[in-house]
Amino acid sequence: MTKTAQSVWENCLVFIKDNIQDQAYKTWFEPIRAVELTDNALYIQVPSKFFYEWLEEHYVKLLKVALTKELGNSAKLLYKIKMENTYGNKQPFTEQLPSAHRAPVKPQEVDVPLQNKNPELKNPFVIPGIRNLKIESQLNANYSFDNFFEGDSNRLARSAGMAVANKPGGTSFNPLLIFGGVGLGKTHLAHAIGVEIKDKYPEKTVLYISAEIFTQQYIDSVKRNTRNDFIHFYQLIDVLIIDDVQFLSGKTGTQDVFFHIFNHLHQNGKQVILTSDKAPVDMQDIEQRLLSRFKWGLSAELHQPDYETRISILNNILYRDGVVMPDEIVEYVAKNIKSNVRELEGAIISLIAQSSFNHREVTIELAKQVVEKFVKNVKREISIDYIQKVVSDYFQLDVDTLQSKTRKRHVVQARQLAMFFAKKFTKASLANIGSQIGDRDHATVLHACKTVDNLVTTDKQFRKFVDDINKKLSI
Repeated sequence: MTKTAQSVWENCLVFIKDNIQDQAYKTWFEPIRAVELTDNALYIQVPSKFFYEWLEEHYVKLLKVALTKELGNSAKLLYKIKMENTYGNKQPFTEQLPSAHRAPVKPQEVDVPLQNKNPELKNPFVIPGIRNLKIESQLNANYSFDNFFEGDSNRLARSAGMAVANKPGGTSFNPLLIFGGVGLGKTHLAHAIGVEIKDKYPEKTVLYISAEIFTQQYIDSVKRNTRNDFIHFYQLIDVLIIDDVQFLSGKTGTQDVFFHIFNHLHQNGKQVILTSDKAPVDMQDIEQRLLSRFKWGLSAELHQPDYETRISILNNILYRDGVVMPDEIVEYVAKNIKSNVRELEGAIISLIAQSSFNHREVTIELAKQVVEKFVKNVKREISIDYIQKVVSDYFQLDVDTLQSKTRKRHVVQARQLAMFFAKKFTKASLANIGSQIGDRDHATVLHACKTVDNLVTTDKQFRKFVDDINKKLSI
């Protein structure tokens, strides 16, 4: 018998009715109408946006199970929402939105051995004085493997992430270090692993945290004399995800405490996942004992996405937002935004906004305008290595000479300028800048910056050097 939207939905309702209370069924499922069945996608009509949001938040897993039973694992659910028309026409219009198929990640309860301890163990995520044994995972349920598209640029990292999610702490990928440039999906992939683990192993305690917040929590624990509680709290975690681990650079106290936490977790079969903008071999001012542990598992690099992957990403954004756009527009954006995924998403969202808010038809001309403005306005990430190359080229030196111990005046000035611009254009610490530019200390970098500031106001020729190099780095 040929399946219809109505027959599929009626079978889903039979299953749903058996799994929820009668009142909830009458309120949230009786008003729904099945309107269309295309391939494995069922379109259902709901009365309002609030109705859609409630179903997605409270019943998305139930809907997914019911639909999968009827249409298989590739089943998709889409909502058609009747919206009142605000432009004076009496006919309502319909907004179309796909199901996320994913409920928010729930808080986790952890048994904490108090041992008659007073004060009791402090949770660094909780305001002092307020007791709370629930630990929020800090995971974003929207960052899942479903919308992390596989391509040649990310296949190793994604496959390793899936392996870890299937068996956290039980693979040789421990720790799993995901590294790559800005906007390539490191954070997305880290969240996706955590979300998948929570789906498969609800009993495991998963925690996502940026290295910056981890550092601040450690500083606070030292001020409050609760350092041991801080360490003990993190030793309770089953899966620890630390984002942007390069921010531990130069922070010896935080590195020391993380070393002890890492050792405990690793020895007890817990999973550690790290992200970084560079490979361990390129990390500066990180203790060797930590770097060696980063290399114990797998270091997987994310590269710039290839053309096919960029097309898939764009089509997914359009599908997610219920927008239909000609293939030639999608292809144009994919061909012209190559550097990273974040810029790609920004460009297509800008194009959607231009079209919907200004009621303009999406044409190649509009796409060119949006992409051109967007690409021009994207601030390029500048590295210390790039700054050294630009300064060296300007003074017709090689980078080795710039970093050497020579005290020749023109080389010293070039070195000082490289330090000055590294402080201006990067977030690196003075110690990190010094170590990368000739293995100097932070006092040398501070002196260099002061010297440049003084010479800019007193030496006309030197001011020209600064202006010229600044222009080259600001292009």
